[in-house]
Amino acid sequence: MKALLCHQFGTPEDLSLADIPSPPLGAGQVKIAVRACGVNFPDILMIGGLYQLKPPFPFSPGLEVAGDIIEVAEDVRDRRVGARVMATMMYGGFAEEVVVPAAALLPMPPEMSYEHGAGFPLVYGTSHVALTHRAQLQAGETLLVLGAAGGVGLTAVELGKRLGARVIAAASTSEKLELARAYGADDLINYSSENLRDRLNELTEGRGVDVIFDPVGGDLFDQAVRRLAWEGRYLVIGFASGRIPSLPANIALLKNASIVGTFWGAYLKNDPGIIRASFAILTDWYASGLLKPHIHQVFALDEAPSALRQLMNRRAMGKVILKT
Repeated sequence: MKALLCHQFGTPEDLSLADIPSPPLGAGQVKIAVRACGVNFPDILMIGGLYQLKPPFPFSPGLEVAGDIIEVAEDVRDRRVGARVMATMMYGGFAEEVVVPAAALLPMPPEMSYEHGAGFPLVYGTSHVALTHRAQLQAGETLLVLGAAGGVGLTAVELGKRLGARVIAAASTSEKLELARAYGADDLINYSSENLRDRLNELTEGRGVDVIFDPVGGDLFDQAVRRLAWEGRYLVIGFASGRIPSLPANIALLKNASIVGTFWGAYLKNDPGIIRASFAILTDWYASGLLKPHIHQVFALDEAPSALRQLMNRRAMGKVILKT
C-alpha cells in the first residue's frame, strides 16, 4: 500500500510517498481501506516535532479517516467486512490502509460521503463535546467563536446556533466572516481591522460573553478572556497562533469564570461513552440534513504537502481533505 511518511521532523515538503507493507491485524482490530482522510492542525505540529505525541520514525500523520472495512480480527464480533465507517487515531491516517481498534470506529450514515466522513469526527466531535459537555452552553447564552471559519471553528458556529445560542463569529477576513454568517453567526468581528475587546463590549452592551470557543490562543486569548461575562466559560481548544497564552488568575476570580480545556481525543481512552453519546446526536442531525460540513478543498494523497500548507498559511475555510 502507499503511505505518506515522515522520516524526520521538518516541514510538509519533507514528507514522502512510499510503498510499504499493509499493517498487520491484531486482536480486537479491523483494517480499513481508506477512501479519504482529514487534514488537521495537529498533523502540522506532529511532523514538526511540536505535538505532545512523538511517534517513532517513520510514521504517517493523519488523525481521522473514512473508508470500508476490509478485514476483521477473529475476536471482533460486531463489525463486518464492507461496512462504511469513520475512525480516529493518534496518527497514521495518511495511507491507503489503516488498522484501528474496533472500538474506535464511528458509525457513518448511509447519506454521508467519504469526504464528509473524513472531515467529520474531530471537528464536530470536539465542538459538540466542548459546547455541551464541557461548557454546558444554554439556549439564549452568547457564544464567541474565534477562528470562526476554520475547520473546528466553523462547526462551533454551526452547532452553537443549533443549540440556541447567540453566536458572535470572529475571523481575520471578510470572506471568512461571510462563511461564518452562512453557517448561522448572528454578529461578526474582523479582528484584523477591529479591536476585539471594544467590539465585544459594544455587541454585549458591556455584559460580556457567556462562552468563548478558542482554537487560536495567543493575542486573541489575551483580549477575549477579559470580555468573559459573570460565570463565563472559556473553552481552550488549541493554539493555532503558535503561542500558548497565560491567564491572570484574578480574571477568573473576579468573574467567577472557568477556564475549561477540551482534549476530545482523550475521551476515547478515559470516557468513551461521552464520544458515543455525542456521535449519536451528531450523526442523527447529519442524516436529518441539519449539519452541512464545509469542504474547502480535496487533494490527492501525494498532494498532502500542499494540503498542509493551506492550513499553515490560514487559507483554508472549513475542512481540507485527502482522497486516496
